[in-house]
Amino acid sequence: MKQGMIPRTLGEKIVSLAEMFPIVSLTGPRQSGKTTLARAKFADYAYVNLENLDDRLAAEEDPLRFLRPHSDTGIIVDEVQKVPSLFSYLQGIVDESGKMGKYVLTGSQNFLLLEKITQSLAGRVAVCNLLPLGLTELIGPDLLDEDLNRVMFTGGYPVLYDRHIPPSDYFPSYIQTYIERDVRGISNVGNLSTFQRFVKLCAGRVGQLLNLSNLGTELGINYKTVRAWISILEASYLVFLLQPYHKNFNKRLVKQPKLYFFDTGLLCALLDIQSPEQLDSHYLRGNIFESFIVAEHIKSRLHAGRRPNAFVWRNSTGHEIDLILEAGAQLWAVEIKSGETLNTDFFKGLKYFKGLSSVPDENLYLVYGGDRNLIRKHGQVVGWKSISKLPRGQ
Repeated sequence: MKQGMIPRTLGEKIVSLAEMFPIVSLTGPRQSGKTTLARAKFADYAYVNLENLDDRLAAEEDPLRFLRPHSDTGIIVDEVQKVPSLFSYLQGIVDESGKMGKYVLTGSQNFLLLEKITQSLAGRVAVCNLLPLGLTELIGPDLLDEDLNRVMFTGGYPVLYDRHIPPSDYFPSYIQTYIERDVRGISNVGNLSTFQRFVKLCAGRVGQLLNLSNLGTELGINYKTVRAWISILEASYLVFLLQPYHKNFNKRLVKQPKLYFFDTGLLCALLDIQSPEQLDSHYLRGNIFESFIVAEHIKSRLHAGRRPNAFVWRNSTGHEIDLILEAGAQLWAVEIKSGETLNTDFFKGLKYFKGLSSVPDENLYLVYGGDRNLIRKHGQVVGWKSISKLPRGQ
């Protein structure tokens, strides 16, 4: 199956947004399918990629001549952050034309795009995020493997399904490209080998509370540098931080966020896991599964054009809920366990949290590494393949 034939959940959303905004921006990690999606949904638009030197020079030398002819016919500008001056010219062109959705911008460096959008295009652009394939996107075209370890080991980058590249061949090149090319373009990191060690150390702390000082001590760098480097990983859509839930229910809360990776295939590669079988006995398998489930929920929100509504809750005595979902006055608590066999201990955190928060039983969920979907006394049980059953809120 060709990559472009895998339906993306975000597809219809960006088309509808193009009817309401002059500009649609599509950001996400490298090779998440942004260009494929944009060209499929806006097939009659012109297309330029500013990675191409000739196109970049044309855009830099005469931005108005580059942009204005497409105010009626439409254009997709790939890697638009390569020519930041385009943003200020776009403002005048779209204000003058009054037409909707004629400029589609894509890029893989989120904060560079957002910085320019905030400065020049506020109110004129719909910002969308395309991440690697989610479970529902794999289930639709029958691409989802039945084996959980293989699913986590492979991850969701579309090229793995399009070209059938083994993950062990794909990810080393992806990591090398990211470290040597993208990071240089984003920030003055300095020592790239230290940054590469930093990325691997982050992988080893997946699903744990983020301790910037500890990371800095291990690498011999200061707290501010660690914080800046985490921001680079976030801006590149490699990692995300799940922030603590703000209501304390009369108990002292831990205020550190937890660190997760958007893609478990990349995560496994950084942990030097060589095969799906190695996951079975890996000491971080539970953390990898937790990252997998939390990331799936975040994807489901972003690919529906909504902002994430997820938090972690942990108090000073060590009680924790892996995922708190909030929508208005509604609250849901989700525990995540990688075991395939249900155990009464899996529900301990949910029972404790219910006693503090009075969340109703129907709003308590347990996601586990098995296949069955059940209703139990202390919460609804959801198998890993059915996590679309988790409430998404509004």
